[in-house]
Amino acid sequence: MTGDNILQLFAFLLPAVVTGAVAFYFFRLHTRNEDGRRRFLLHKDSQKDTLPVRLQAYERMVLFLERIAINSLVVRVAPKGKSKSDYENLLIKQIETEFEHNLSQQIYMSDECWNIIKAAKNATIQIIRSAGMSETDSPDKLREDILNQTMEKQSPSNTALAFVKKEVSELWD
Repeated sequence: MTGDNILQLFAFLLPAVVTGAVAFYFFRLHTRNEDGRRRFLLHKDSQKDTLPVRLQAYERMVLFLERIAINSLVVRVAPKGKSKSDYENLLIKQIETEFEHNLSQQIYMSDECWNIIKAAKNATIQIIRSAGMSETDSPDKLREDILNQTMEKQSPSNTALAFVKKEVSELWD
């Protein structure tokens, strides 16, 4: 083979190689786009199935937060005896029971939201415990002390409820 023949062979092969490379590039680009489209459609379909379940989880946690709100809790749970500590324990048990009943909802919400709900629960228990340390001796006076403590500041449940509402509104975006 002479130099002219090699040059001529190279001149014939160069357009074929360039065409093959361009075809490969566009095929790979098309394949990636199709994979992305398929992933998007799968995500959209799964979102359609999971969104109602996630909304139910948020609804249950809103109900939980409303039920442990100091005002509704103290009104809903009446003292059963004459002991202040028994009433304090009853209120805390109500909160813990409600929380345990809704534990499984955490898989449907963000960690941040779940942690805020837990913090609201713990803060509510702390308010009850600190009111229980007062000099009162009757459960009715304890109820009054608990309500007076929450009159001055925003309830932990309301703070958590605002965050849950914000997170649910982000589901629609």
